[in-house]
Amino acid sequence: MLRAWRHIERRPSRQIMVGNVPVGGDAPIAVQSMTNTPTSDAKATIAQIKALEEAGADIVRVSCPDEASTAALREIVDNVSVPIVADIHFHYKRAIEAAEAGAACLRINPGNIGDASRVGEVVAAARKHNCSIRIGVNAGSLEKHLLDKYGEPCPEAMVESALYHVGLLEEHGFREYKISVKASDIFMSVAAYQQLAEAVDCPLHIGITEAGGLISGTVKSSIGLGSLLWAGIGDTIRVSLSSDPVDEVKVAFEILKGLGLRHRGVTIISCPSCARQGFNVIETVRELEDKLAHIAEPITLSIIGCVVNGPGEARETDIGFTGGGNDAGMVYLAGRPDHKKPHGEMVDHLVDLVKDKAGEMAALRAQDALDVVVEEN
Repeated sequence: MLRAWRHIERRPSRQIMVGNVPVGGDAPIAVQSMTNTPTSDAKATIAQIKALEEAGADIVRVSCPDEASTAALREIVDNVSVPIVADIHFHYKRAIEAAEAGAACLRINPGNIGDASRVGEVVAAARKHNCSIRIGVNAGSLEKHLLDKYGEPCPEAMVESALYHVGLLEEHGFREYKISVKASDIFMSVAAYQQLAEAVDCPLHIGITEAGGLISGTVKSSIGLGSLLWAGIGDTIRVSLSSDPVDEVKVAFEILKGLGLRHRGVTIISCPSCARQGFNVIETVRELEDKLAHIAEPITLSIIGCVVNGPGEARETDIGFTGGGNDAGMVYLAGRPDHKKPHGEMVDHLVDLVKDKAGEMAALRAQDALDVVVEEN
């Protein structure tokens, strides 16, 4: 049962499509990442996209800085399942080539894409090839006249840039767009998105750009994106990390899971460990995270080192383990104590229990889908 104090009321927005992924409206918040392989190396880029797909990415962006990249794009699109966003800077012709090659969305940066006539040509290509567009405003590349006007990057300048380019798209009758207003400064980003959310009804792509390495970037993104999502702002999310792109997807899902906005994979609830622990909690959690990383079904697993908080946490999870005496602990199933297991055997045992649970959930999901098809026919 959803408790009232856990409910987040999302900002109403109209829905657009990025390939076959709905963004905005009542659609789930889409998780994105971006490849860091040379896009011209189709084989390497396809391999990285497939790794992101496996991690749960809904949409993947690739950079298209030159003709070699857009030439490789068709092969890339044909060999992956997720919609591909082509990231375009400086040369509008790359956007046109990317649309022709099968990109599901074109990301253009207003500060460096060129004048209004070039934007018009990009819009024409997007409409012809059924692409959506992301207006991607970045504090680090604002238009010169806005920097002259405001003196420095600021939320107002970012929103003004976004709204100007919204106007250009709307002049061409094009409404399949979403917007981002990113900065590496948390306060600037959050303030810009708050202002933009009140000014437009389109979906918003949220992120803290250039957030840093795995730990620092995760912290900054969690603060900034968590604040926005808690306020109901955000229809698609990218966590920008100087790390393996798969880490971006993992962190994004952890943020969304923490707020109850998406439920994918195993959520491990574990104690920080102390002298009361009956087993090595930290090493156990590390092993379980590695061995359960491939599980997509939303399962909760509690790993608590002693009986102080263990039984209470286990009551709220699908599967639980609480350390005890005599080198054995209690296994909980569906919140109830079920059987004991030696500490030395618990990791493999819990992995088997989670896999069995995931199989049951997948079978039920498949049966539900079949029932819907039967009812519709």
